[in-house]
Amino acid sequence: MVFSRRTLSIVSAVVILSGALGGIYMRLRALQAEDEPDAAETTNGDQPEVESAQSFGTEIAIPVSAAAVLRDTFVINVSAAGQAQAFARTLLTAEVEGPVTEVLVAEGQYVRRGQVLARIDPERYAFELEKARASLETAEAQFAELTLFDDEIEDAELRAERRRMARAKSGLTSAEVAVREAELNVERATVRAPFAGAVANMAIVPGQRVQQRDSIAEIVDISRVKIEVQALETEVPFLENGRDARVTLSAFPDRVLTGQVASINPVVDPRTRTARVTVVLANPDGSVKPGMYARVRIAARLYANRTMVPRSALLERDNRALVFVFEPDAEGAAQGTAKWTYVTTGLENEDYFEIIEGEGTTMLEPGQLVLSEGHYTLIHDARVQVTTDDAEG
Repeated sequence: MVFSRRTLSIVSAVVILSGALGGIYMRLRALQAEDEPDAAETTNGDQPEVESAQSFGTEIAIPVSAAAVLRDTFVINVSAAGQAQAFARTLLTAEVEGPVTEVLVAEGQYVRRGQVLARIDPERYAFELEKARASLETAEAQFAELTLFDDEIEDAELRAERRRMARAKSGLTSAEVAVREAELNVERATVRAPFAGAVANMAIVPGQRVQQRDSIAEIVDISRVKIEVQALETEVPFLENGRDARVTLSAFPDRVLTGQVASINPVVDPRTRTARVTVVLANPDGSVKPGMYARVRIAARLYANRTMVPRSALLERDNRALVFVFEPDAEGAAQGTAKWTYVTTGLENEDYFEIIEGEGTTMLEPGQLVLSEGHYTLIHDARVQVTTDDAEG
């Protein structure tokens, strides 16, 4: 094959250019290699090589909460549910008939004992009382006439018999009964509160005509409320009147109220094998309303002088119970170390575990601080800072 002079010239130029570029590239690589050792030395000198676990392990104080180890009476509770009820509640009904002339209170209003709530045709019953008194005066006059000279009779039995006959003939006894009945109707025509409380379920309005036994209103005393719960027959022997009860209402889930056991029904229901227990608690602000759902915990079995920690403090590792005991850097310091401590548990309730002596475990001392929050992933001797101390709670 024969190439022209022009083709050979082009090929030669390309070869020469490629060689020149290759030389430049090799020179640049050599210069870069000379600079890298210095860079490596600088890097290693400024930042020594360390393990990541060491850089984060124990030097950073992790925020936690702590609670004091307690030595107190350990309480096993009986838990049950019920509904709040007014401590006292009564339905007022009409004791006389007639039109309602006045309604002096409104539903929901607080009333005093004896306060007038309504009046039912008072003029009619006042008039009937006057009539009865007039009839009594007539009967008394007739009686006096029939017994005018009886004081001169010496025989006491004869005088008594004449007076009995005179009362019957004059109608004095019937007239006296009529007056007492009319006075009672005048009193009944005025509806009063039988005890202090709130007016509920008002059922009348002015002008309405009522008959005897028609509903007027209800009076409920909610200054105290009672909650009736059912306790299992196996739990009843441990309950006593006056025992403390803690009440949580669905309406106020973050609020715990304290009451006392007021009564225990001595009869067990044969169908449910339970007995009724009544808990009473103060309700001065009236915030607890009848009908509210409540959970009740009653102190049943009491074990004095027991060591205990909050349930949240106890952890389990390799099927062994443990707590982290807080060891401060100095007395009163918030920072310190978390000491992994195996413990043996005894009794338990909704809030606490009892700590008892056991082989291969540590017995805690009252007043020690154990971590209760933020400690789930800690290791032994981890650095911690107590941000919430429940030692006094």
